[in-house]
Amino acid sequence: METSRPGGLNRDQMQQAARRIYLLYHELRPAKSEYSYVLGTNAFARHVELFAALRERQAPILPEITFDDGHRSNFEYAAPVLDAKGLKGTFFITAGWTGSKRDFMGWDELRSLLQSGHRIGAHGWSHKLLTHCNESELAVELRDAKHALEDNLGAPVTTMSLPGGRYNKAVLTACKSAGYTQIFTSVPQAEPEPAGEMVGRLNILSGMTLEWIDDLFRPASTTLTKLGRQYRIKETAKTLLGDRLYERVWALANRREPEPDME
Repeated sequence: METSRPGGLNRDQMQQAARRIYLLYHELRPAKSEYSYVLGTNAFARHVELFAALRERQAPILPEITFDDGHRSNFEYAAPVLDAKGLKGTFFITAGWTGSKRDFMGWDELRSLLQSGHRIGAHGWSHKLLTHCNESELAVELRDAKHALEDNLGAPVTTMSLPGGRYNKAVLTACKSAGYTQIFTSVPQAEPEPAGEMVGRLNILSGMTLEWIDDLFRPASTTLTKLGRQYRIKETAKTLLGDRLYERVWALANRREPEPDME
């Protein structure tokens, strides 16, 4: 007879449930926005309903929810919805923006997230692409960001989300030297449980329907495979165009809004 494991799962069920898709969100707004990185609060609530249902029925592939940058809407809109469903997220914070950049969280909000059971990771000091940094700049983006978060939150910070998903061997070496044990990328793929040192994520855009997202978590779905091919094409485009030109093309394609001024 198969012995049950913690949580009531037998060995076969645990093997089936040992995959995760890490989802990446940015800003939330009640009002509609053309910028594809801004998601409506109603849409996010529907996403969380789906994720809670997947976890309730112990689906073969389960969602993990992450946020990049540290926008205040993550605290005002996302956290209450997650808490109401008993779900927890990981918030990757651009440390140098905390308490200084308009519409981004301050230290009190981050402490509140931690106290509610959410996780805090680093997203650099100034959101600079790490592949553009020299050794001293990497120290600021990685070490200074980590120390600022840990000193102000009183908790260890061991996870790092790469700005723009950009990395190379030097960046990974610097991340490890700075004390990060897990690096989050922008590669759309399912991950084992527990995840390894490099963790891929799927960036959620406003044009993605709830039905499309639901399909991601079906074992027979080919959606993630197609996304992987699209990602490789984009990486080739970055190489051919260069980061600066690619950034301009990306901003037009995603209808990027101007950055808020520093206060």
